[in-house]
Amino acid sequence: MFTFAPPLKMWTKLAHIVLKNRLALIIILGIITVFMAYRAKDVQFTYSFFTAVPANDPDMVYFTEFKKNFGEDANIVAIGIKDSTLYELENFRRFKYLSDEILQINGVKQVVSIPLFKSLIKDSKNKKFSLEPIFTEIPDDQETLDSLLKVANDQRFFSDQIINKVNGATFILISIDNEVLNTKDRDVVIKDIEHISKAFEASTNINLHFVGLPYIRTEVNGSVKVELQIFLVLSLIVTALILLFFFRSWDAVVFPLIIIIVIVIWSMGTLGILGYEITILTGLLPPVIVVIGIPNSIYLLNRYHQQIDKHGNKIRALSHVIRKIGLVALITNFTTAVGFLVLIFTGIKDLKEFGLVAGVNIMATFLVSIILIPAVFSYLPTPHGKQLKHLRFKALDFALTWLDLLVHRHRYRVFAITGVVVSIAFFGLLKLHAITYIVDDVPDDSQVKKDLFFFEENFSGIMPLEIVVDSGKKKGILNPDFLQKVNQLEEFLNEQKHISKPVSIVSMLKASRQAFYNGNPDYYSLPTKSDRNFILRYFSGDQSQSTLLKSFVDEDQQKMRISLKVADIGSIKLDSLLDNVVNKEIDTIFAGTNIVAKATGTTLLFAKGNKFLVQNLRKSMIMAFIIIAIIMGFLFRNPKMIAISLIPNLIPLILIAGIMGYFNIALRPSTVLIFSVVFGISVDDSIHFLAKYRQELFSNNFFVPLAISNSIRETGASMIYTSVVLFAGFIIFSGSKFIGTTMLGVLTSTTLLIAMFANLIVLPALLMVFDDGKRKKDAHPLIEHYDEFYQEDEDEEINLEKIKVG
Repeated sequence: MFTFAPPLKMWTKLAHIVLKNRLALIIILGIITVFMAYRAKDVQFTYSFFTAVPANDPDMVYFTEFKKNFGEDANIVAIGIKDSTLYELENFRRFKYLSDEILQINGVKQVVSIPLFKSLIKDSKNKKFSLEPIFTEIPDDQETLDSLLKVANDQRFFSDQIINKVNGATFILISIDNEVLNTKDRDVVIKDIEHISKAFEASTNINLHFVGLPYIRTEVNGSVKVELQIFLVLSLIVTALILLFFFRSWDAVVFPLIIIIVIVIWSMGTLGILGYEITILTGLLPPVIVVIGIPNSIYLLNRYHQQIDKHGNKIRALSHVIRKIGLVALITNFTTAVGFLVLIFTGIKDLKEFGLVAGVNIMATFLVSIILIPAVFSYLPTPHGKQLKHLRFKALDFALTWLDLLVHRHRYRVFAITGVVVSIAFFGLLKLHAITYIVDDVPDDSQVKKDLFFFEENFSGIMPLEIVVDSGKKKGILNPDFLQKVNQLEEFLNEQKHISKPVSIVSMLKASRQAFYNGNPDYYSLPTKSDRNFILRYFSGDQSQSTLLKSFVDEDQQKMRISLKVADIGSIKLDSLLDNVVNKEIDTIFAGTNIVAKATGTTLLFAKGNKFLVQNLRKSMIMAFIIIAIIMGFLFRNPKMIAISLIPNLIPLILIAGIMGYFNIALRPSTVLIFSVVFGISVDDSIHFLAKYRQELFSNNFFVPLAISNSIRETGASMIYTSVVLFAGFIIFSGSKFIGTTMLGVLTSTTLLIAMFANLIVLPALLMVFDDGKRKKDAHPLIEHYDEFYQEDEDEEINLEKIKVG
């Protein structure tokens, strides 16, 4: 009968090749590892802003066109200050020095602060406006300074943007050069700004508050780098301790860790070969590889020790490991890899890269393990004594006996309790929601979040939001009716709680009218019919104004931008603010005209990206489920067994989704990622258990209760061992200072623990009730080529005399 299984002869031949050519294979793997290390040395951390919106998405295309016309919107760093002593003579002198020093930093494009304010002056002789500094030097007395501060406060184009007229709070607005914004030089610029600012704080005792996407990204990336190194070391230590506890042998600790280190190097080398950068996701690869890769070594070493305990022949035991664990390891590694590889189909660059590199290197873990474990241990002494003691672990035997009795005597109670728990979880699942914040993973008590709250309290926020208004014709933006309608929109926007005062060409024209009337702030308004032509004549004659104008209008003077700053209120509230408030007002104001206004910007794209991300990760979860169901179909060729095998692995996903709903844990990239990844990992236990169960059916005349008891005792130990390793490995991430990483650790480890109990309790209980044990003896699905379908005389297929160990 045709089957999809590789012939047993192939695994016999592979065992022969590995053991006979072990030294050559070790050297080849060493050479590959050196090459991968060489390719890994140039891998850099990314400095680009994460976006989940594809490049061909209409909103992304529109935003790209915006940046082409008007420039970058996410290049602002702000330093906030709220202290009345700032306006004292000596402190203000230091404030001006701080502003001047920041402006001199290489990579800083522009600085706006009170000491650098310029006054727009009417030059009647040359019929133009000119910008002149207000604080050419700091005066020697407080009275003169106060009078200059009054002049500065009257410059409403600037003061409305960076001064809180109620409490006196202000900030320094720093524009970072686009050339350094997405490079490692950005970190140098930010550190220079911090260094100068700390000196100001020390000399004045005035607290500064730092915000802005370049600053936040630098701070977060720096912390991520440190955390990833810590997590990698911790994962290695925890894994080493667990292996030592299980196997009581340093050989069983050192060499599995060497395998993991090799794969970590390979994963970094893969990034280098593919030209990928280290993102927050791909940065998780090393500790994830450590955690996921170790179960391979546990299964291989556990079976090796079982065979040694059985007959004491080292080479025969190692050949058995390759021949009988080879296929099961290949399939379980593949199902785990599927959970990552489906991320390739999300259409999101960072997820595609993470999924591809993780999936490929999980399969590489199988290759390296199946070669190095037998090859290396063939050179080591035969295990004996306490090294085999774990095979008779009394506490584990007691636990497995309890589980066996639970399944046989209380299986209907198991169903009832499981049904109640799943039903409760289902209602929690309905409470699940997706929401993201730009400063999403940073905890509320961090300095970054505190500084962000400062800006939201005093200036309505700092996150960039843009509205592009298309007049519908060239040079249409200077049309008086058009400007009046835009001004009406800006006045409406200024009234909104979470939106800062808008700035645009309308603001510039208002400032021009104020300057035309000798700086009187009462004239800060759009030009009227009586003075419009005079003001525009001055306006067009001012070269500095023309340069500034280019950042607010396009070359054809058909489109203009309204620049806003918004609070980081989350994607749900932002969508509501735009859809139900801003866009409705836009439709009302511009009704009956050919004027089109549309919101865009980094903040908006980030919010849309989260929705896009969650939708695509849901699709990837469904895809993983379908692929793994197909694999189970190949393995069992029995629809009932396919359903039985999948149910226990859906239960933990429903439970964890319910927990997230009840505890208000939002769907975000790190939490949605859990479902497809964990499903791919947890289904491995089902494969191991059902493989053993089928073999026990044939060995025990298709008597289901005995087959289940033997399966629990035979496979339960390895399932518990691997689950403990996975739980301990992922729980490490709960120590992160970032909420997303913490949730990834807590939820993944919890889900895997639930999956272990589901596969050890619910799965055998389902088999007890719904499987009659009847099988066709002439039907041989792929599952029968697993290690459990083993006959003693099969070892004779390897000529042990041809494999000599020196």
